[in-house]
Amino acid sequence: MERAQLPLNALRAFEAAARHLNFTRAAIELCVSQGAVSHQVAQLEGRLGTRLFHRLPRGLALTDEGDRLVPVLAEMFDRVAATLDQYGDGRFREPLKVGVVGTFATGWLLPRLDAFARAHPSIDLRISTNNNRVDLAAEALDYAIRFGHGAWHGTQAEPLLATPMTPVCAPAVAARLKTPVDLGHERLLRSYRPDEWALWFDAAGVAAPALRGPVFDSSALMVSAAATGLGVALAPAAMFVRELASEALVQPFTVEVDVGRYWLTRLMSRPETAAMRQFRDWLVDEIDRPPALP
Repeated sequence: MERAQLPLNALRAFEAAARHLNFTRAAIELCVSQGAVSHQVAQLEGRLGTRLFHRLPRGLALTDEGDRLVPVLAEMFDRVAATLDQYGDGRFREPLKVGVVGTFATGWLLPRLDAFARAHPSIDLRISTNNNRVDLAAEALDYAIRFGHGAWHGTQAEPLLATPMTPVCAPAVAARLKTPVDLGHERLLRSYRPDEWALWFDAAGVAAPALRGPVFDSSALMVSAAATGLGVALAPAAMFVRELASEALVQPFTVEVDVGRYWLTRLMSRPETAAMRQFRDWLVDEIDRPPALP
């Protein structure tokens, strides 16, 4: 069957009827008559030389042949619709899906998104946030920005930003902290990485106290809790410069510990698109520029 001769109206009528299993409801969706849908499907069946539906007293049932055709058409129409959506403002915009660990998203990326949008109007940037647990393939991501040591199976990882960890807390809590030993009297908020506080106390040269504070799966949420006075969080100060500048948070000690960095990652099997290259180049250019403070 030549591509130019594809009976698109008949295929659309069949796909709608297959979803509804009813010619009348398909006709309502397509804004045509029930007879038109029935006629288009009959024409398609004649063209293919096989029945696609069993006509029942109340509705329709797909034949085996019809059942095999449905997912192919559904995918085709979805892809066409997605492509047409990229012309929503009168020009083609290439989609770019990026998964970002929440702390980096709010602390670094968000203040720069407007600049990216203005510099790259042809890219339709789609951001999803996570708590550092991400599946590039399952989520169909072009890139993922995550925290760690750069070793993820099947993934190409490019280092972006080192952000050492340091204690941060509310001003009232900081007023009680004169030396690192004083932290033993405070509630120490914890992330899902259990060794961070031990590493920091080792860097500070004091024994780590027992840790009894609540555990958070998001550094951003943990720091928000610390800002309310709940306790002391160990977090990357570089991701909270606005809060520190406004003194909503205080960094009581200068001791920092490196427990990882942020990485730009993609599947090794994922071909790099033009939008991916532009985003990567912009990210690298911006990485040394501090966010503008309010």
